[in-house]
Amino acid sequence: MAGPTLMNTYGRLPIAFTHGEGCWLYDTQGNRYFDSVTGIAVCGLGHAHPAVSEAVCSQSKKLLHCSNLYQVPLQQQLGDLLCQVAGMDSAFFCNSGAEANEAAIKLARLYGKKKGIESPSIIVMDHSFHGRTLATLSATGNRKVQAGFEPLVSGFVRAPYNDMKTLENIARANNNIVAVMMEPIQGEGGVNIAPVEYLHAVRKLCDSKGWLLMLDEVQTGNGRTGAYFAYQDYGIAPDVVTTAKGLGNGVPIGACLAKGVASEVFHPGSHGSTFGGNPLACAAAMAVIKTIQSNNLTERARTLGEQILSKLKQEFGGAEYIKDIRGKGLMIGIEMTEPCPELVPLAQTVGLLINVTSDRVIRLLPALTMTDVEAEHLVTTLVRLIKLYAADDRKKPR
Repeated sequence: MAGPTLMNTYGRLPIAFTHGEGCWLYDTQGNRYFDSVTGIAVCGLGHAHPAVSEAVCSQSKKLLHCSNLYQVPLQQQLGDLLCQVAGMDSAFFCNSGAEANEAAIKLARLYGKKKGIESPSIIVMDHSFHGRTLATLSATGNRKVQAGFEPLVSGFVRAPYNDMKTLENIARANNNIVAVMMEPIQGEGGVNIAPVEYLHAVRKLCDSKGWLLMLDEVQTGNGRTGAYFAYQDYGIAPDVVTTAKGLGNGVPIGACLAKGVASEVFHPGSHGSTFGGNPLACAAAMAVIKTIQSNNLTERARTLGEQILSKLKQEFGGAEYIKDIRGKGLMIGIEMTEPCPELVPLAQTVGLLINVTSDRVIRLLPALTMTDVEAEHLVTTLVRLIKLYAADDRKKPR
């Protein structure tokens, strides 16, 4: 349990880890757990990956930080590599997904101002999650995390996810819109996946209105969904894309990438970050991207994800306590018909770490490096757990 000197911001579980290896974490009592949370989609290469460890150790002996007052060659190399992978033109580096989304929001507002729009507005989605800073909190479509922090930042217009009619109505009624900001798959919202035709329609609407399409891929990026970025499976390109989480495999780094006219909005003084893109974080991210590419982990995530989804649907076919099973790559949601927060501590008793989001969605975010045997272990353990839970035999998982 956290001590009194830590602010009371987290409802922490009564467990602490000493080390990890691949898909496994070890607690202070020596117990081993299969990690299907991976730091909330952060450790995509698993724990203590040798390429990342080597990159961090090597760079730590040379230079950790020098600030963006000077040239940072590793940052330039990372920018070149990430823009090549993403099909984008420029990159701004920061420390987190929230900061990457803050950069995107500022970019959109400045874009609107340069077009002569006095009060630029951004369309955002219900059930979205973009961060906990004041602007990203305001953009988030979840009243629970906003409560108590009013007044929220203005300039956001909310729309239901996967509802083109509402977007078209907003377009007709509001001349201040400059961008649409959305997740291709809503993670915190319950692993809600945007249909292909919907994203294509949003892209078409943005083109017709001169809006920026800004995709939040903080959770879906870096190979998680079976492509390096989820939009690459949809056959569209955003004007702005944000990423973080899996980019550093645990070393804090985020990025806001831009293309075309959006890449020309910022100028010196428009935005900045003291720590963003420092040599240590960039070395870690370079190692992550190169490992994903050289080991073809995007395809691995796609294949494993399809296998896991198929097995889960087979095991739970017709189960009245399951509402839906959905996912893309290794981002999988099992939606129960009732809230199921008790499953999280129950899973620990059988050596499994899971996450429940939106009260009733079991969200699986395992490492992309998972073996076939480990994937089978995850499915077998989870299926057994859920069936015992549904049968109300919750105290003694066997």
